[in-house]
Amino acid sequence: MVAVNTLFFSDMLQSIADRSRALISRREPARERSDSLVELCEALLSGRGEASGVALANEILADYAELTIGPRIAFFETLARTFGYEPARIDAAVAAWQQSPSATAAAELHHVSEPRRLELFRRLNLAPGGTAALVRMRAQLLDALDHRDDLAVVDNDFTHLFSSWFNRGFLVLRRIDWSTPASILEKIIRYEAVHEIRGWDDLRRRIDLPDRRCYAFFHPALVDEPLIFVEVALTREIPGAIAPILSDRREVVEPGRATTAAFYSITNCQRGLAGVTFGHFLIKQVVEEVRRELSRISTFVTLSPAPNFAAWLKRERANEASLALDADDREALVALDRPDWWRDPVLSATVREPLLQAAAWYYLRARNARGQPADAVARFHLGNGARLERLDWLGDTCDRALQQSYGLMVNYLYDLDYIEQNHEAYAQHQAVVAAGAVSRLVRSPAREVMPISG
Repeated sequence: MVAVNTLFFSDMLQSIADRSRALISRREPARERSDSLVELCEALLSGRGEASGVALANEILADYAELTIGPRIAFFETLARTFGYEPARIDAAVAAWQQSPSATAAAELHHVSEPRRLELFRRLNLAPGGTAALVRMRAQLLDALDHRDDLAVVDNDFTHLFSSWFNRGFLVLRRIDWSTPASILEKIIRYEAVHEIRGWDDLRRRIDLPDRRCYAFFHPALVDEPLIFVEVALTREIPGAIAPILSDRREVVEPGRATTAAFYSITNCQRGLAGVTFGHFLIKQVVEEVRRELSRISTFVTLSPAPNFAAWLKRERANEASLALDADDREALVALDRPDWWRDPVLSATVREPLLQAAAWYYLRARNARGQPADAVARFHLGNGARLERLDWLGDTCDRALQQSYGLMVNYLYDLDYIEQNHEAYAQHQAVVAAGAVSRLVRSPAREVMPISG
């Protein structure tokens, strides 16, 4: 019913936009209407009737969608330069507040202190499909930000609005199974970013067998677009490798006999929503869903990649003053430079102990320039209140994992009795809460670690 109502509303808005566009064309001679995207934006902000505003917003987004990279960046430049703050209005509002502080003066100061971009984006959002179009626009802006720091002010406004538009109160959790519309299933296959889904048979094994679950968050404005999804394996013990979970020949576990729910893949689907946090809401709600369905499940863990570990270890191996490695470690880890080192039992045995000890140092001591844990996945789960439970030797031996982490995987434990306590420890002190088995791998005494980039 929600989807039907949303589609009806979208169709109605499209009809209004089409009729209003015709109305605008009748009222304004073609020679007087500007083809400039910027002038259309100014017209939208100048204030017309709501129907004609919908038409203008629709026209702006349609014109924007046809821009190539160069004109698109020029449009972003104009958003940053022309649609920012209005100093004169701010000065006047400040003066009014200083002369006579009041609720009215404060409200006016708040209003004029907003950059004009925010209201422009709100009005563009009136167009049919406006939210999706703005999410795509922000994704293209993020591509430009790699080389244009001056456009960050525009990105800040997108993040501000999207954090409100996509807050938890608007998100809908849906289980993904074989009865889910094919258009959505195709997107699950395409978006999966952690462990590639190799076609429909592979997808069915992940979402339709009794010991597998998949859940996704959706937003009413993006009816058939998953925002983020998580894949879950029901197991009898904490998994230490991904291959047995993905194998097409594995033994299916009866859900009533499973004791553990393992989150083995979490994928953010919309690049345009990067930095808008809803992953931790997803995990916590999925935990509640699984507990409600299967009361015997008492352990909730991840089987997570370590995407930044190999790059960090290469830097440490090259650093003669490394606190994490000594000369013997560096000598043993030379084996990592050999092709297929992990297939050779002798080389693998040589590498295992120093690599796991280095990994423990990496997770417990290494920090980025902001003083946070160096590993991006660790920051996500620790910030959610998880505990670093176990390091998994050769947990993933696919080519990408060997390049990024030398096959290392990690289990983070979501202990429901300690999630809030762990979250506070991380939020307040950037503390890494870890199981004793991981902490004992760190041989060196605690010393100050220099921040690293990343």
